[in-house]
Amino acid sequence: MFHGSASDEATMGAYQRMRQPRTSEAGKRQLRLLLVGGSEEDFASLREALAGTGNGPLRLEHAASAEEVLNQFGKGSYDLLLCSNQSTDNVAFQVLRQVRQHVSGVPLIFLGDPVNKDVIEVAIQTIAGHHAVPSQFRDAYAAHAIAFDAHSAERQHLESEEILRKLWRSVEQMADALTIMDGSGVMEYVNPAFEALTGYSRQEAIGQTLGILKSEQQTGDLYEEMWSTVRSGKVFRGIVMNRKKNGETLIIEKVLTPLRDGGGEITHFISTFRDITERRRLESELQQSQKMDAIGRLAGGVAHDFNNLLLVISAYAELMLDSLAAEDPLRRNVSEIMTASRRAADLTRQLLAFGRKQMQLLQVLDLNTVIGEITTMLPRLIGEDIELVFTPSQNLGKVKADPIQIEQVVMNLAANARDAMPGGGTLTIETATVRVDESYVQRHSIVPAGDYILLTVTDSGQGIAAEHLAHIFEPFYTTKEAGKGTGLGLATVYGIVKQNRGFVWVYSEPGFGTTFKVYLPQVQSLSSEIVITKPAESSPRGCETLLLVEDETSVRQAARQFLTRSGYNVLEATDGEDALRAARQYGGPIQLMITDVVMPRLGGPRLAERLADERPDMKVLFVSGYAENTILQHGKIDVRTRFLQKPFSLKTLARKVREVLEANEASALTASSRGSRNSD
Repeated sequence: MFHGSASDEATMGAYQRMRQPRTSEAGKRQLRLLLVGGSEEDFASLREALAGTGNGPLRLEHAASAEEVLNQFGKGSYDLLLCSNQSTDNVAFQVLRQVRQHVSGVPLIFLGDPVNKDVIEVAIQTIAGHHAVPSQFRDAYAAHAIAFDAHSAERQHLESEEILRKLWRSVEQMADALTIMDGSGVMEYVNPAFEALTGYSRQEAIGQTLGILKSEQQTGDLYEEMWSTVRSGKVFRGIVMNRKKNGETLIIEKVLTPLRDGGGEITHFISTFRDITERRRLESELQQSQKMDAIGRLAGGVAHDFNNLLLVISAYAELMLDSLAAEDPLRRNVSEIMTASRRAADLTRQLLAFGRKQMQLLQVLDLNTVIGEITTMLPRLIGEDIELVFTPSQNLGKVKADPIQIEQVVMNLAANARDAMPGGGTLTIETATVRVDESYVQRHSIVPAGDYILLTVTDSGQGIAAEHLAHIFEPFYTTKEAGKGTGLGLATVYGIVKQNRGFVWVYSEPGFGTTFKVYLPQVQSLSSEIVITKPAESSPRGCETLLLVEDETSVRQAARQFLTRSGYNVLEATDGEDALRAARQYGGPIQLMITDVVMPRLGGPRLAERLADERPDMKVLFVSGYAENTILQHGKIDVRTRFLQKPFSLKTLARKVREVLEANEASALTASSRGSRNSD
């Protein structure tokens, strides 16, 4: 690394004479030298080169980084700095800036390649105070200092240019849009992200103000606040509604910053734009989903309580009707009460469907078959002036759902379409098998990927205004005239679809009709046959002993009165604990227990489990205003044969009681018959 520089003979002679040691007080002091930058190999070479100079005691140390330089100066001062130019990471230049900021008055030599060893020794002799530097070496020393300053300035200039290039590339390649404006708000620069986001080219934007992005959806107050904030020297941050060149609306997260000159005066403004339109849309979908869930829980709870009241009204009206003679004029009044209670019960069933607490009889269905049967009834609902088109998909997959609920969905969508086409039109129902992929999930974050059966219902009606679209699935929300709708039709659709782990989307524009898309998860099982039978109107009687468990006093009393009239021996209990006591105190057989599902202290499913060992022959019929899946699974309730949903008529209760009792008797007879054949 180190090589001596050639010189003329006179200079070398003077130099040799100067190298002869002289005794002085200053010369006895150990000189401290610091090598700044360079490698350990450079440090070892320099230490070896200086070891035999005869310049008295020298202490050479090494600092490779700016932090080490400052730490070394914190331990004491140095007589000479030797700055290496061999460092590939420009450490020497970095640490010199630190040295100049924190230390002054220390001579330094910039080591070139090759290193002029003579100049270093002259500098050491001069600092040691042995003698003045000869003019020849003074010029060489100064030349090295000038060369260092020029080289350092050049390197700093190059570094500054590199920083500017990096800054330019950063602005040009950054993801957020950026624009620089003069003091009057006129754009002087826009980056490519601005062009891609807004649709305006750089040539179109420069010379314009941000007014080209102004949207009618944004109030002028916000713009006034924005400019007053930045002109006062503060940074503005806010959400702004902007408009693209093609007219599309943008939701922008904007930051507008004032730019000051060296005197502190605001000369320019820098604005960054971040497009959060998609994020806001997803947030809106999530908030809407959460709101609908909350409304659903509230609606379901209200419907559950209301069912008990309706059951009392209808039960006592039915008891009264049975006690009146056929010609009694009061029968008409009682019939009106029963009709009104049935209509109210229909409304609560819709609320339960929206709240996803409606009881389900799940079956594996071919949607084409179910909808094909429904379409035979739809013309009477929608009218002759509306053309009905059903386009079933070939090889359609299966869904697991309640066929009655599917009927509710189609009927409600058809009724909504009818009201949207008062002058007639076309109602189209289509089915298809679709796969929801990741690209769709990214646009609709609450929809899991997978295979779905798609039910599409499209009308050619008036369409739905944008301000109503976000609310159409809310219960009691309607745009119809007073008295022409309950506002529960689409809420019912939403609740049923969500209860079946599906999703529903609506697409509509005023004057262009409306399309509802219902996605139901596909299953792989074969469809089971659907048998729908109309219940008889008779009220069967019996003579068995029944345990009636109901926490609502009025409901319990009405049911007890009717069952007693029907020939049954009825034991009453107010809740599960009371039922345990009644069952244990009664010495005879109890053929059937009729119990509510949800009661204080002890509910119906747990009551049935505790009595199963004590009375293994006792049958159970569960009743409830609603039964969530968790309750049903916990209680192991057979909803097909051993459940009755409130509100129900007393005749329906009588038929269900006989059904449960006789079904079990038939099973016992069948088992007995098989045993006899085996013994033969």
